[in-house]
Amino acid sequence: MKVNKIDHIGIAVKNAKERLKLYENFLGLKVEHIEDLPERGLRVYFINIGETRFELLEPLNENSEISGFLAKKGEGIHHIAVNVRGIEEAVELAKSQGFQPLSEEPKLGAGGTKVLFLHPKTTGGILLELVEGEHK
Repeated sequence: MKVNKIDHIGIAVKNAKERLKLYENFLGLKVEHIEDLPERGLRVYFINIGETRFELLEPLNENSEISGFLAKKGEGIHHIAVNVRGIEEAVELAKSQGFQPLSEEPKLGAGGTKVLFLHPKTTGGILLELVEGEHK
């Protein structure tokens, strides 16, 4: 596996329209793409900033992947994602080095990417996402 760059910073929000006031109005950034991921209960807003992005994660329902996070910790940084090549080998590599993948194989992510998360208890408190591919 090879790390290419920081892909994005995932930010959990309750109401993206409200939070976009910061990114669009104050910082002058633009939402480049909005995507619904109904199987994960998310609406994702991509905001480009240089070679990386902010990714606002808004729940579509009470059972979304971030509902528990929002209830427990409130809005804020949810994860940091790095773009990689060779994500298929990441599960075994992570396990062999004492890191706990949250799934046994990469899953389909936003924009047609493959993603794999590592448990924050094994990464020093950071939910780390590995992303392979470029967002379509």
